[in-house]
Amino acid sequence: MTAIPGAAVAITGAASGIGRALAIELAARGADLALADRDEAGLQTAATEIAATSRRKISLHRVDVSEPEAITAFAREAIAAHPALSIVINNAGVALLGQFHEIDQAQIEWLFNINFWGVVHSTRAFLPHLASQPAAHIVNLSSIFGIVAPPGQTAYSAAKFAVRGFSESLRHELQMAKSPVRLSVVHPGGIKTNIVRNSRAGSGVTDNERRAQSIERFDAIAQTSPKDAALRIIKGIEKNEPRILIGGDARFMDILQRFRPGTYWNMMAKHVWKTPKEANKDG
Repeated sequence: MTAIPGAAVAITGAASGIGRALAIELAARGADLALADRDEAGLQTAATEIAATSRRKISLHRVDVSEPEAITAFAREAIAAHPALSIVINNAGVALLGQFHEIDQAQIEWLFNINFWGVVHSTRAFLPHLASQPAAHIVNLSSIFGIVAPPGQTAYSAAKFAVRGFSESLRHELQMAKSPVRLSVVHPGGIKTNIVRNSRAGSGVTDNERRAQSIERFDAIAQTSPKDAALRIIKGIEKNEPRILIGGDARFMDILQRFRPGTYWNMMAKHVWKTPKEANKDG
């Protein structure tokens, strides 16, 4: 078991969405917090909300996780502020709209620097300290798109599959070394956040209708609140679950991929991956 009360937790992408919800719920359970994000105003708002109901220690850190030096500085400052820091949640992430021929190499690298390399650099920066603790935990956010890979998600799925592979391999290394550090990889389904609304469009995407369709499709699928996602992650941390699936949609797609690993998309296209207008038209 990984204990939350009395722990100190570092969270990236903490100004909004799942990261913000995690900060609120962890503080309510007695954890101190080192919160990181590029959005300083969002961090301050979250900290003010937490302080209204909790007296936990909170440190705020402006961090661009695409910059390795910034992550190294964050780890150093977070550990200095919270010497007993024992949980790191690598949550920060972005999305990119467009099929492979519509996104350029620089855009793929931008996404990878945040969604994958941000996880790797943060894990490397915090791991020596975590390994010195009696018990510690790393939580890396992948996605259901780290298990299935829909069209239009070449960059995002590639990064989230990479997070999954990196995390599973590292977890096995930690187990073999009898390390006190546990590692969970999280695969959320549709969570009601602004990640799609805030997504960048590929350089070859020239119409606004595609973005509207993507938002509509995401809103139809996204049935889990950030709070419920945070509660599920906290439960997974407490139970040292190696894989944390969030939402009925994620569980369904995980099972579908297991039974139809090469042809799952055929069923997803018919029953899952549609806007409400498309579903009503087919019905």
